[in-house]
Order: sequence, then structure tokens, then C-alpha cells
Amino acid sequence: MDRHQELEGLPLASFRQRAMAISLDWVLVFLIWLLLLAGVGGLLVMARVLHFQHNTVITLNRGVGAWTFPPMALLYFGLGTWAGKGRTLGKRWMRIRVVSLHGHDLHLWTCVERFLGYGASTLEFGFGFLQYFLHPNRQTVHDRIAETIVVKEPRES
Repeated sequence: MDRHQELEGLPLASFRQRAMAISLDWVLVFLIWLLLLAGVGGLLVMARVLHFQHNTVITLNRGVGAWTFPPMALLYFGLGTWAGKGRTLGKRWMRIRVVSLHGHDLHLWTCVERFLGYGASTLEFGFGFLQYFLHPNRQTVHDRIAETIVVKEPRES
């Protein structure tokens, strides 16, 4: 059976569901990042004190955490979508799932590509996200880049 026929008739996720899911995911990424920074920052301060007692001077890079946010987001969205079989924590909460237009399983690269496509969707003041309303399959720019759609999960009885 053709993949497009398998997907025919699946209910597509609403814009509200998708917006809530991505918002929840970004909040989670930010909170995880802050927790990691606090942990790493605490270790760095402890190391500085210990080395100071041994008459060693260590200077801390003040931008130690800024560069870690993009890789953190990539890990969360890329690995999270892949390991969650199309669902990050935000998508799971909103009962939606990313599915591939070409196969049953999402490949890791597809999930990474979809996350990187968020940048393209953000360009031009977020118009790539608003293309949801223009495309017949409710695909945003990052969906079309990764060749995915977002569907509603069936309610569990």
C-alpha cells in the first residue's frame, strides 16, 4: 500500500495544538538548559575555590553557557522526536505526532532536519509557521523540508 494512502484521512493537528506543543517544548529546553548551567556553574565555582586554596588561579569564561543552548535544543528536538517516535514531551502532552510522508519510522536525520527547519520557519517574522494556513496538508516550512506532517493521536479509551 502506498504511504500516502495509509495517511489519507488521518486528522491533522490544529495550529493551536502545534503552537502549544512547541511552546511547551521550548520552555522545557530552556529549563533543562538552566539546570545544566547551574550544575556546571556550581562545579566551576567549586573548582575555582579548590584551586585558589592551592595558589592556582583559574579564570572562568563568562560566556560558558551561551553557546550550549543551540546544541541542547538540537538534542532535545532531534533526539526527542526520534526516540519519542514523533513525539516530544510537548507533542505528547498535546496528543499530536510527527509522521513521515515516506515511511513508518522517522529517521534520526529527518528529526534533526526538521529541527533545523525551525530556523527557516522563523525567517520573515515567522511566516514559515503561518504557512500552516496556506498548505492543503497543513505543512509548515520545516514540515516540507523534512517531508513530514503532524497528526492528532487517537484518544485512548
